[in-house]
Amino acid sequence: MITRVHIFVNGDVTGVGFRAWTYRNAIELGLTGWVKNVKRGKVEAVIEGEKDKIEEMITRCKKGPELAWVEKVEGEWENSTEKFIDFQILV
Repeated sequence: MITRVHIFVNGDVTGVGFRAWTYRNAIELGLTGWVKNVKRGKVEAVIEGEKDKIEEMITRCKKGPELAWVEKVEGEWENSTEKFIDFQILV
């Protein structure tokens, strides 16, 4: 079953390649959606796909790329719109 999560990642996550890292991991897991910087120290993402793959993505986001320091990941499960065809980095 396809589902969706809307997450915010807080910490030292901007300017350290977090968006590109998220993109690569989402593609690897077969997920769709987007990721963007919200402000210094916060990244936002909407991710759609199989629930177990999304849960794996959230687990990975709690660690992040090598240069990041993740303080917390907050998310809310939502109904999937299935409108995404790929995963994108938004500017």
